[in-house]
Amino acid sequence: MTRTYDDGCGIAHALDLVGERWALLVVRELLLGPKRFTDLRAGLPGVSANILSQRLRELEAAGVVERTTLPPPAAVAVYALTARGAELEPVVLALGRWGVRSPTLPRDAPIGVDSVILSLAAQLTHTDPPAGYELRLGDYRFAVTLRDGRVEVLRGHAEHPDAVITTTPRALDAIVAGDRTLAEVVAAGEASIDGDERAAHRFGRYFAAA
Repeated sequence: MTRTYDDGCGIAHALDLVGERWALLVVRELLLGPKRFTDLRAGLPGVSANILSQRLRELEAAGVVERTTLPPPAAVAVYALTARGAELEPVVLALGRWGVRSPTLPRDAPIGVDSVILSLAAQLTHTDPPAGYELRLGDYRFAVTLRDGRVEVLRGHAEHPDAVITTTPRALDAIVAGDRTLAEVVAAGEASIDGDERAAHRFGRYFAAA
């Protein structure tokens, strides 16, 4: 931590710890699980390697992030949130809900896979009826379960999903934001559905803006 507000307020101190540029976006990128340095750079294409390394060191010093090694056979170094870092999840999601309502949100700007997946939790309004989906975004697979008023997301294939939706991060973001329906995205050739089509077309209705 190189700069401080020198203010006894908890908000000011929190900003001392995670308020530098890119810091909260690093936290965002780790909310769905540990990542290698190269994976973090892929999710944050606008940050240089030097700045990312600096932010990771600062977040480690603040007790927000830790560097660890995955067990064999992977045995690679990854960065992960500490228990204290994971406490920032509702903060990050609340910022997402606040930001997505901004009239100046750059909706045509690139958006990462993890950002779109996290927006599911940020914009969820209900889970009636409960449902399970597999979302396929390029090479990425996510098992998404909507039940008991919350969304559960796991990386990888879903077991017995109601529907499988294959699309792009940008198209999925438009569906969750309510800018397009899944039917429109499918008609445009930007998505495909396997499984229960009625369940698939309900997907966008679970979210705030849809």
